[in-house]
Amino acid sequence: MNANINAWLYDILNAVNEIENFIIDVEANFLIFENDIKTQRAIERNIEIVGEAMNRILKEDATIEITNATKIVDVRNRIIHGYDTVSNEIIWGIVIKYLPILRIEVEKLLGE
Repeated sequence: MNANINAWLYDILNAVNEIENFIIDVEANFLIFENDIKTQRAIERNIEIVGEAMNRILKEDATIEITNATKIVDVRNRIIHGYDTVSNEIIWGIVIKYLPILRIEVEKLLGE
């Protein structure tokens, strides 16, 4: 695999790890998350990193086997450019439903 893609995959994995650590602190409870602006912003920042790394990967290899790769980039763009349309419910749903899948796929690509 291309060294750049490998590095970006590790960036994604590191961001997912950070997000998971943040939600452990809020005990995976949406009500706590909803009232914790620091955790919200930290998670949003890591989702931006995931989206930017995915964008770079897709420019190098559009056939990468990651579910919803273009949607990941779309979420990054929405957080950055449409920040006023992003709800806590959307972010929480991404974290709970889609990040575990992303972790598995990235680890598989990295051979971990």
